[in-house]
Amino acid sequence: MLSTVYTTGLSGIDGFTVAVECNIAAGLTRFEVVGLPDIAVKEARERIRAAVSNSHYLFPDDTVIINLAPADRRKEGTAYDLAIAVGLLRAVGSISGNVDFLKYCFIGELGLSGEIRSVHGVLCMCVAARDRGMTEIFVPESNAAEASVIKGINVYSVSELNAVVAHLNRKKEIIPTGYNPNSATHVSYEGEPDLSEVKGQERAKRALEIAAAGSHNLMLIGPPGTGKSMLSKRLPSILPEMTFEESLETTKIYSVAGLLGEGSQIITRRPFRSPHHTASAVSLSGGGKIPSPGEISLAHNGVLFLDELPEFAKSVTESLRQPLEDNKITISRASGRLTFPAAFMLVCAMNPCRCGYFGHPTRPCVCHSEDIKRYMSKLSGPLLDRIDIQIEVPPLSYEELSNSPSTETSAVVRERVTTARRISTVRFKDEKVYSNAAMTQQHLKKYCKLGTEASSLMRDAFERMKLSARGYDRILRVARTIADLGGSEEIMTIHIA
Repeated sequence: MLSTVYTTGLSGIDGFTVAVECNIAAGLTRFEVVGLPDIAVKEARERIRAAVSNSHYLFPDDTVIINLAPADRRKEGTAYDLAIAVGLLRAVGSISGNVDFLKYCFIGELGLSGEIRSVHGVLCMCVAARDRGMTEIFVPESNAAEASVIKGINVYSVSELNAVVAHLNRKKEIIPTGYNPNSATHVSYEGEPDLSEVKGQERAKRALEIAAAGSHNLMLIGPPGTGKSMLSKRLPSILPEMTFEESLETTKIYSVAGLLGEGSQIITRRPFRSPHHTASAVSLSGGGKIPSPGEISLAHNGVLFLDELPEFAKSVTESLRQPLEDNKITISRASGRLTFPAAFMLVCAMNPCRCGYFGHPTRPCVCHSEDIKRYMSKLSGPLLDRIDIQIEVPPLSYEELSNSPSTETSAVVRERVTTARRISTVRFKDEKVYSNAAMTQQHLKKYCKLGTEASSLMRDAFERMKLSARGYDRILRVARTIADLGGSEEIMTIHIA
């Protein structure tokens, strides 16, 4: 007896359809899984044998061959268990309902008792199933909320194998899990760190606003205790809310990484990732035997904050160069190549030297000149060229700390940032660009034309500061953002300055 049911596998954050072909023939008692399975998939034989028996169904004493097609693509993980069990039960006649299995997809890990357990990447797998025309998708109970986000499918939340069989046999139908868009799109900033809590540092706050409006990379340089980390951690509070498409893409990454909380639907808050300076290049870029997203992908559509930047290994900081340019990262391993999205804002904080007091107005620096050069040489020119805004954060005086008037709240700044982002969105509506920081040469030529005075100032700056071509482009991008914040269609001299 031959039966075929369908499930999906994962390749990075992209899913692919897998046909589970089950053939039962007379012969010796055997149970084999073929189709390039990894160890976890091969071990499914014992899980399924126990789950079927403990759910009070007949397990055949004949030769059972399960083929996972396409057979030339590697299958990894435990998400195939449920589909294999359903295919087997259909082949032996335990599932006899009149069902169009071309429209059904089964995802989940089986416990020995027949319990269906959660798996990683359900959101991505559901997208792949929908794209292949499947409309009825069975997922573990704890994964149902994230799967329900996908439009055009019916998501069935199941906790045991018996419930799936009963539904397919029309004995006890399961009600599809609904999606509540209102609860998923509401974002509350109440009780979160606010920009108004940072005293002084108005220039740094202005830099944060410009960076947020144009999605520019930012570096804060200054001695210890000046508020660099405080400012950086408040950047998410002034960023515009995520669109549904951004939320969906970010949620897919967290789903694959297994970082979605149980019962979570969709991530609506921009991520803020802050790895320790002892982090390795692999933890930042992603990888492993089964490659998983690293910190730069987990910061997708959000902020990657690197505190004490020169303390990171040079191999780690240099690994940022390509993702900052391409907004994605490709991980190559012997088993294949995977690409993860990595469109993030890089925010860095650093001291001017190892002791932290080089250039301090009152405290002397104890570093030798060679030590300072060695400390700064950890950051390469190409990496610094990719950081659009670099600003000093000076120490505050007693008067500034004690008498500093209350400043604008994050909500007020966020409103201006959102308006500026809306302007750029309209500008790039026909382009594959979503922020000023992502403008290419073609876009700079089209949207960053300079008048005579602005062009003269830019020429002087280019020659005196010995700017690179990337540095020149960087100034144009930031100037475009400053103009947007000011509501100006034209880039003026003041925006270049």
